[in-house]
Amino acid sequence: MMSEKKHALVTGGSRGIGRTIIETLLAEGFEVWYLSRSKAEGLEANHISCDMANRGSVEAALETVVSEAKYIDVLVNNAGITRDGLIMRMKDEAWDDVIAVNLTSVFLTCRRIGRLMATQRRGAIVNISSVVGIVGNGGQTNYAASKAGIIGFSKSLAKELAGRNVRVNVVAPGFIGTAMTEVLSEKLKDQIKSQIPLSRIGNTEEVAQSVAFLASDKASYITGQVLAVDGGMAM
Repeated sequence: MMSEKKHALVTGGSRGIGRTIIETLLAEGFEVWYLSRSKAEGLEANHISCDMANRGSVEAALETVVSEAKYIDVLVNNAGITRDGLIMRMKDEAWDDVIAVNLTSVFLTCRRIGRLMATQRRGAIVNISSVVGIVGNGGQTNYAASKAGIIGFSKSLAKELAGRNVRVNVVAPGFIGTAMTEVLSEKLKDQIKSQIPLSRIGNTEEVAQSVAFLASDKASYITGQVLAVDGGMAM
């Protein structure tokens, strides 16, 4: 008989938004598996080492997850990197690396876990995009392309899987306070805040709670949607 405990898989969960998503799901009673290069200290979750830029590594990690978990109720695609630069100076590797981690890995995980969820006839997928995928940003054509691609991909996947009772939604964070943003100067932070209608930087908990909502039964009639958690930047 299937355990009542729900199972979740999160990619890129060792720090920042991903770690907070895992902590939130754990607090809600999920057993969580997460894919990342390094294991996060203090997380009571199942870590599987994975290079999200490498197709073979991702596919092998997914088979391990399926073997261990048997079923997955929630998939959160959070893994992402940046390789910023003006397009006229952008090297092929900067484009390829960002697309591989940010977009191709989403395709790979959704293909494998989506197949499992379709068989289960239940599941929720939440893919993490970005406000940059909605409005664009100079110096981030590769990142914007990957995050906009997630939105189109997710809307299409939502239509494919709806008949199997599998929902697919997107969370698009704006400027969120993480270890990477803490190193920015106060002047730059103030400039960023001036572009945000709510006049402040968001926090990882606000993103994680939005993900948890879309993954929960409280959002049982929501699919194919993009929830911008950005303080109003994309209005």
